[in-house]
Amino acid sequence: MQSLALAVQATLKRDPHAGDLYIFRGRRGDLVKILWHDGLGMSLYAKRLDRGKFIWPSASDGAVSISAAQMAYMLEGIDWRNPQLSWRPQSAG
Repeated sequence: MQSLALAVQATLKRDPHAGDLYIFRGRRGDLVKILWHDGLGMSLYAKRLDRGKFIWPSASDGAVSISAAQMAYMLEGIDWRNPQLSWRPQSAG
C-alpha cells in the first residue's frame, strides 16, 4: 500500500491522501489494485479476473482519468469502449 501511495506521489505528482481513486493494473493484465484514502486511512482493494484481461486505456503521460461508469465496466470485465459482458463463470468449482 505504501509503495503504491509513494508511486502516486513521486511519479504522478499527485496527493494520494486527497480522496481520489488510483487504479493500478498488474503486468499480465488480469489484476487491478485500487488505492483510496477516505480521510481516516488508506484502503487497498484488489481484483483478479478468472479469465480474460482488464481493458486498459492508453496513457501518454502516465495517468488517465476515467468516469465512474467506465471504472465500473472495467471492474466487471466489460470492455468499456464497447460495453458487452465478456464472460461469467458457470460453476464455483
